[in-house]
Amino acid sequence: MFKSFFHWKVLVNLLVALAVFAGLVWLTFRWLEFHTNHGEEIPVPNVVNMTVHQAIKVLDDSGLEYEVDSAQYNPVYKPFQVLMISPSPGSHVKGGRTVLLKVNPRTWAKVAVPDIIDRYKGLAFNQLNLVGLKVGDTLYEPSIQRDAVLRILYQSRPIKPGELLPKFSSVDLVIGSGPMRNVTIPNLVGRTVQEAKKIIAQNLFEVGIVEYEDGKTDESAIVYYQDPPGGALRDQGMQIDLWASKKTPAEMFNKVKELDLMYRPKVDTVAPPPIRYEEVDFDAPAAPVPVVPKPKPTPKPEAEKKPQTTTTKPTATSSDKKPITTEKPKEKKKVIIE
Repeated sequence: MFKSFFHWKVLVNLLVALAVFAGLVWLTFRWLEFHTNHGEEIPVPNVVNMTVHQAIKVLDDSGLEYEVDSAQYNPVYKPFQVLMISPSPGSHVKGGRTVLLKVNPRTWAKVAVPDIIDRYKGLAFNQLNLVGLKVGDTLYEPSIQRDAVLRILYQSRPIKPGELLPKFSSVDLVIGSGPMRNVTIPNLVGRTVQEAKKIIAQNLFEVGIVEYEDGKTDESAIVYYQDPPGGALRDQGMQIDLWASKKTPAEMFNKVKELDLMYRPKVDTVAPPPIRYEEVDFDAPAAPVPVVPKPKPTPKPEAEKKPQTTTTKPTATSSDKKPITTEKPKEKKKVIIE
């Protein structure tokens, strides 16, 4: 077996196979060198601060490909000015290499308007500043949504959230100033439900209960009763209830009376006669009070007075001691006058 393997024909075949393989490898590398321009490099030209059209022409003459991308707008540089190039200028690259150009755009990039409808004005201002939009004028109009954003205006035209605007553009906001007080309620009797709802919305009131006589919702039904009534004064934002029917208000006269008893009961407005009070005049002189003479008292007989006895104590002396004598006073005569 080993003898047959070392036969000269087998060795010749092996040599031929090795030679063919080596030739294929050599041809492959030669083809790669030719196809990839092995050993041939081109310096990247410096096209920074050129216009994009000038830079493209220079790269085409150098045998390089290019790709243009916009950078963030910088008002210091001219529009369409090349700000950066990659690979950097002076680098050696193969011919046909793609070079990236960063170009200053003509203006600011556009940003989407945030959804700030029905949002509080303070929150709306912050959201606009975050995306790079400025707040211009703030216009107020009556609305039940106090301090809420109702509409967004750009150059005097309304815009919707999501619309693209140049960065740092100014937008105007229409903000609700709150409901007005003591507004006259419109008379809706005789109008269709659809017309009544539209009038209610225009006057900044709310649609309350809508009751249909037949129980079927029909916007073409005629309003024959409303509460509060037309002409009453209410604050904006309050509800207005409607009663509608296919019949005319005249045909619903009895039903209107029933509703009046429920929602507009009659109140006795006759006031009782006023109570009259007499006033006292403090400035008038007081009437003199009659003086009644007092009766003179009758003199009473004087009672006899008992004589008072007085005792005198003699001073005791060492030389003379005399006995103490008491003298009775003489009785006085009394005269009684009747």
